[in-house]
Amino acid sequence: MSVHGPDTTGWLKALIGRAPRDPAPFHQALTHGSAKPDNYERLEFLGDRVLGLLVSEWVFERFVGEPEGKLSRRFNALVSGETCAEVARAAGVPTHLVLGKQARDDGAANSDNVLGDVMEALIGALYLEGGLEEARTLVRRLWADRVDTQTAAPRHPKSALQEWAAANKRKPPEYVMMNRSGPHHALRFTVTVSIKGAGEASATGGSKQEAETAAAAALLEKLAG
Repeated sequence: MSVHGPDTTGWLKALIGRAPRDPAPFHQALTHGSAKPDNYERLEFLGDRVLGLLVSEWVFERFVGEPEGKLSRRFNALVSGETCAEVARAAGVPTHLVLGKQARDDGAANSDNVLGDVMEALIGALYLEGGLEEARTLVRRLWADRVDTQTAAPRHPKSALQEWAAANKRKPPEYVMMNRSGPHHALRFTVTVSIKGAGEASATGGSKQEAETAAAAALLEKLAG
């Protein structure tokens, strides 16, 4: 079993802007189920909701006058598992994960699913200890570049592909799951999307939805080329 890095307490202090009053919930947020039963899952449940509220509030304030549809697209991009995992990597989370040997050997420390969940669990732990204001400060610092560089509301690749098919008088895209592999904590899904008479593309992701999104993006790129 891996252990927390030698400077996890110092890292947490830098992450949240002060030393944790009670480090236990933060250590729990960094602990995978393969290491011990008292893991990040409950805190991730809470942190997911806190993050959703804070990002909703943020884009509502930041993009004044935008309709609900555009705000939803911004929101979905900012709270996606992939984005949460990117934020976790940038914050140095992988170094401080507690993983069982099998999970570590299976690459859980670099899994989008695991890292995204742990990032949300850390937000949940901070919310419990410091309230909504401290959670807001953390989220706005870690996500700042992503919000500030959203010059236009991102279009979800699946929606964009659906629109392409309709505009080009084609049947709607069809998604087929080709493969599912890996252990529970690091599942990999491979999906192929096709538009009859136009082309197809395949992609792999940590969830069926992630794989479908990546496949749609790949097919859009092919069609644009």
